[in-house]
Amino acid sequence: MKTKTLFTVFLLVSMSFTTRFTLAQLPKETETQKAERMKWWTDARFGMFIHWGLYALPARHEWVKNAERMTNEQYHKYFDVFNPDMWDPHEWAKMAKAAGMKYVVLTAKHHEGFCMFDSRFTDYKATNTPYGKDIVKEYVEAFRAEGLKVGFYYSLLDWHHPDYTIDSNHPQRQTSDSAYIRLNKGRNMSKYREYIKNQVRELLTNYGEISIIWFDFSFPGKNGKGHDDWDSENLLKMARSLQPGIIVDDRLDLDNVEGGWDFTTPEQVQVSKWPEVNGKRVPWETCQTFSGSWGYYRDENTWKSPAQLLELLIESVSKGGNLLLNVGPTARGVFDSRAQDRLKAMGEWMKFNNRSIYGCTEAPAGFSAPSNTLLTYNPVTKRLYIHLLAYPMGSLTLSNMADKVKYVQFLNDASEIRFRAGSDEANNDLILSLPVQKPQVEIPVLEIYLK
Repeated sequence: MKTKTLFTVFLLVSMSFTTRFTLAQLPKETETQKAERMKWWTDARFGMFIHWGLYALPARHEWVKNAERMTNEQYHKYFDVFNPDMWDPHEWAKMAKAAGMKYVVLTAKHHEGFCMFDSRFTDYKATNTPYGKDIVKEYVEAFRAEGLKVGFYYSLLDWHHPDYTIDSNHPQRQTSDSAYIRLNKGRNMSKYREYIKNQVRELLTNYGEISIIWFDFSFPGKNGKGHDDWDSENLLKMARSLQPGIIVDDRLDLDNVEGGWDFTTPEQVQVSKWPEVNGKRVPWETCQTFSGSWGYYRDENTWKSPAQLLELLIESVSKGGNLLLNVGPTARGVFDSRAQDRLKAMGEWMKFNNRSIYGCTEAPAGFSAPSNTLLTYNPVTKRLYIHLLAYPMGSLTLSNMADKVKYVQFLNDASEIRFRAGSDEANNDLILSLPVQKPQVEIPVLEIYLK
């Protein structure tokens, strides 16, 4: 009887292990299949991030609950008065489209735990505030109507949920192991893992086709959280099963798992070269803010200029990447006037120069950028684009290009640029004759028709 019981237990454990192992398998695809699935995204190059939640009310950074070590009770006052009465999602969508953006990612839930959608698994949601409506639903419908791809950001962290264990990134973080043990007594991460899965299932089931999901973020180590804490592989498998075409970021702590991520996400930095993993170039997107905060920050003054933002976009594309540029709306539901001004400026430039962005990538080997310029290249049309960050005095020399160029024009107005070969044939230089006066665009672009 004892031997039989032990065998039964062994069999059940083995079956459980096998089941879990099977569940954790992610869909397999070839490099060609992955490239095709992500083609719309790599062609788009430019998207909008929207960080919006209760933190728009204190208006002093989206991590305000953490920075000021607020308890749930102290933070609840923002829930009680959340009412973005001026929010018009169609206006937001029009501004994103006019700026030249092709896709948008909204924070469905940030670290504060507040849900912008009508989840069945929590009362801590927009539909229970004075606003009373499902913000995610309104967002999806409005942005989709403008032809933009829609995506969600979903925080793995949750500073409100009673089963989420206190960790090093929590507002109630501690300085000793004993304090963590005491505070986490009664909290159950197993229940929280189910909560995550239930909410992601809602987001990827109730709102039609979702093009991107941004999970954020893992921080493995002592008093941290990694893939085991989120059950990342099964969470991702579920997401891919519900939305087979979805594109997923790299913050589930599945760096070395095949199919564990689609693109890497350098945050608030300009990369020096196309990012690589194990010596191989990978799809990438830099997420950036207009200023130093993701959420609305009334008193933030470190705002980037339109020229800086355009250079950030161009430089990202010049290294084969995307730019996801963030807006932090106010608590009344409007874009900060400073954000609107910059979106408008970017849109004015993109209206005439977007051919140097959409569908473009890093220039092929053999093309070198002159000083104070950035190159992008469209492999389909075989056109090279030279972005003049500092306008030259009357001429521009292109090294080793005299035998490669068929025609040159300014992109903004399609006006011809005359050119001639340099005097030293051995150098194969090409000299472009530019007008003395800079064209009336923030960053002029030369469109090169290659032979």
